[in-house]
Amino acid sequence: MTTIGRTLYARSGIRVVTGLLVGAALLFGLAPAVLSDFRLGLLAKYLCLAIAAIGIGLAWGRGGMLTLGQGVFFGLGGYAMAMHLKLADAGPGNLPDFMQLYGQVSDLPVWWRPFRSTPFTLVAIVGVPMLVAFLLGSLVFRRRVRGAYFAILSQALAAAMSIFLIGQQGTTGGTNGLTDIKGFFGYNLSDPVNQRMVYFIIAGVLLVLLLAVRQVMLSRYGELLVAVRDGEQRVRFLGYDPAVVKLVAYVFAAGTAGLAGALFVPAVGIISPALIGIVPSIELVIGVAVGGRATLLGPVVGAVAVAWAQTSLSERFPGAWTYLEGLLFVVVVAFLPGGLASLIGLARRQAGALGVRAAPTGDRAPVGDLTPVDDVTPVGDPA
Repeated sequence: MTTIGRTLYARSGIRVVTGLLVGAALLFGLAPAVLSDFRLGLLAKYLCLAIAAIGIGLAWGRGGMLTLGQGVFFGLGGYAMAMHLKLADAGPGNLPDFMQLYGQVSDLPVWWRPFRSTPFTLVAIVGVPMLVAFLLGSLVFRRRVRGAYFAILSQALAAAMSIFLIGQQGTTGGTNGLTDIKGFFGYNLSDPVNQRMVYFIIAGVLLVLLLAVRQVMLSRYGELLVAVRDGEQRVRFLGYDPAVVKLVAYVFAAGTAGLAGALFVPAVGIISPALIGIVPSIELVIGVAVGGRATLLGPVVGAVAVAWAQTSLSERFPGAWTYLEGLLFVVVVAFLPGGLASLIGLARRQAGALGVRAAPTGDRAPVGDLTPVDDVTPVGDPA
């Protein structure tokens, strides 16, 4: 690495460390101090969506894969966590409360039983979404399905999963989903102290993921992912397999969505088909687009901002919020494709331009006033 490269990398590292310290101060210090328990619970919910948005930002912003079906992986992680917590609430040998209420099953289904194990559940909340994404991505990317076709396919998968869960009322809770989650690995979620503990866990996971994704973006793989986005055929001619490159990003995004869904369950106390269908998946994409899909912090800021706006504005305009959300997405894509993050770069360029204009010139020659070539002594030529 050259001296200039090392300098730029060091400056970038300083900015990242500073940003993480500021983020930690806001999430762990300021927010718990100024927000009520209710508002802090809402922030925990928003941060879960931000975790899912980080993966979308990597897959879509850096890899060019418009993933409109992240609700599938969010739901897989969420249902895996909810199943374990419902079994823990029911106690050994007992059925979850909704199974007793509906009366459609008399014995615990076979595919529920492994979720009594805590280690299995912790692996499943990330492993199952990544496995599904690997199988789906292997089929899709090998056949060079991309663009709008890939987006529609992923969206159809979200719709299919939502319909499937609704139809399995006796084993998944149907339309209502899995509700009334009371405990979280032995901690009572009705206790405000434990609710704050869940919030701190979510905030910590978010910061760790941001640091991990930054390293991925700066790595050789991150450069290759951007190259595939900008010129897939050229990357293929250079000897790389674009399908493998995109598959890795897609699987990683699925893992982050599954983790977000698992953390969403103790934060909100529910997981249902309404939270993992087409509309929630599109809302995640809107948040990423608004914040800036190709940046590190843009998806996080956009997801939190859109979720907050949805909560606030839907209370005042319950019938018009969906249209406002769609209009916001259209405006951002049409007039601000880089999202809100691009405004920062625009402001820096404007400030730099003003600084150049205002800088005193003194006796210096203008930038374009160069010494004639004939008057320059060649390097190594004796005077």
